[in-house]
Amino acid sequence: MPSPASRIAVVTGASSGIGAATARKLAEAGYRVVLTARREDRIEALAKEITDAGGSATAYALDVTDRAAVDEFATAFDTIGVLVNNAGGALGSDPVATGDPADWRTMYETNVIGTLNLTQALLPKLEASGDGTVVVVSSTAGHGTYEGGAGYVAAKHGAHVLAETLRLEIVGKPVRVIEIAPGMVKTDEFALTRFNGDKEKAAKVYEGVAAPLTADDVADTITWTITRPSHVNVDLLILRPRAQASNTKIHRDL
Repeated sequence: MPSPASRIAVVTGASSGIGAATARKLAEAGYRVVLTARREDRIEALAKEITDAGGSATAYALDVTDRAAVDEFATAFDTIGVLVNNAGGALGSDPVATGDPADWRTMYETNVIGTLNLTQALLPKLEASGDGTVVVVSSTAGHGTYEGGAGYVAAKHGAHVLAETLRLEIVGKPVRVIEIAPGMVKTDEFALTRFNGDKEKAAKVYEGVAAPLTADDVADTITWTITRPSHVNVDLLILRPRAQASNTKIHRDL
């Protein structure tokens, strides 16, 4: 069980997918979870689900790219134990030559600036707990390029570098910095959002892959790293389904 001073866990992007699954897992592990996302109805429903199951959860509607709103959110806490920077996502799969700058900007704002906003606002609260953990959910995209993915790759590389640099800058303080980099994860929304609701394109991402990762797989991994003893820092953990050897090498039964 986490100590009382470090029992609050803030999870961004908690309205679906990896964020929602992580909130459930952390609640099961004894954390008081604070669910943030733009879709208030989703996180309120999840908070009720968790509390009905005997856990502790609070919903707070928040756009991580709105710094003023993030700073106001941070005033609610004296200390927190865990921050899971999960909010993010991908848009489009166009090559560099024809990629939409608006999509690139949105991905950078959400994946990098959103992570920066929450981390800056809550880092003093994490330090105050005496046993804090920052988790950055990046992607294998942040560790290897692929055609049609430059905008997302650039954003997730930014998230990776943010985590790596922060770890160097705060060494000696009572805060761990963990990066989780999932490969192919099949959730209800990720590919649909990327392809602007095109179900056919979204389905092709996973076509022939017998068992891509699930949101629960990633959430279980995140929770495992957070619940290691305080002196143990999992700097970087890359996880992929067995069928995926790299971003571009995937076994498909077609």
